[in-house]
Amino acid sequence: MCYDISFTVEIKELSDYFPDLIFDEQLEINFDGTHIIGHLYGNHPIIYRNKEDEKLHVRMMEWGCIPFYIKDLDKFKRQRATMLNARSERILEDTKSYWYKIRNRRCLIPLSGFYEHRKVTGFKNKVPYFITLKEQPMFFLPGLYSVAEIVDKETGEMIKHWSYTLITREANSIMKQIHNDGENKWRMPLMLPFEQSKKWLDGDLTEEDYKAILDFEMPSRELNALPVYTIRSPKMRPDDKAKNEYYEWENLPELEYDEEQ
Repeated sequence: MCYDISFTVEIKELSDYFPDLIFDEQLEINFDGTHIIGHLYGNHPIIYRNKEDEKLHVRMMEWGCIPFYIKDLDKFKRQRATMLNARSERILEDTKSYWYKIRNRRCLIPLSGFYEHRKVTGFKNKVPYFITLKEQPMFFLPGLYSVAEIVDKETGEMIKHWSYTLITREANSIMKQIHNDGENKWRMPLMLPFEQSKKWLDGDLTEEDYKAILDFEMPSRELNALPVYTIRSPKMRPDDKAKNEYYEWENLPELEYDEEQ
């Protein structure tokens, strides 16, 4: 699954991709966008189609969906970790899942890249990789969003919590080599060409269109996969470079790219 992402592009550049985009609020990012950790449930600029005016808007939303029926956020904390990602296979097929209930609340998550870890025989720890799209310095992962109204225990005020999940699918050949261990191995974020990303937000998306997007597999040849220094440690890199920059691991086996991918 995907719990570590990167967004190092200025928010105003979203308008270069979506010229008529409406900003719901004055957006500010007060975190280091080089490495955003899902389990911190922080805010991220999310693009969605407003149900009132049918136009594209962007607003800050918390990573980790809070179902609309949740009334006590404290009691939901443990379960929330399971809401960071949504399996594509469940959205249209699992009628009992929350993802099926909010399948029409589609959104896009702008990224510069994401991180995934590879288990390598003989290595004590897994090796992290920074994954980007070769042709898109900023790309947009499809997701689903939710809006829950929860009472503030201190003030008694009803607070709207906007939150989102990103969609994952079966990994392509290169991502299977990287995300090769753990309970959710052989998964990757659902990555789309830009035109497909825009279509994800269409108001008249048919069931056939929806399924075609969920079934799309980004070819391995379209991805850059750079090994980087450990991202889950407070200590600085020995070379003082950024978390998303290349790091040379001694004796690290090369990834094998399928010629057809």
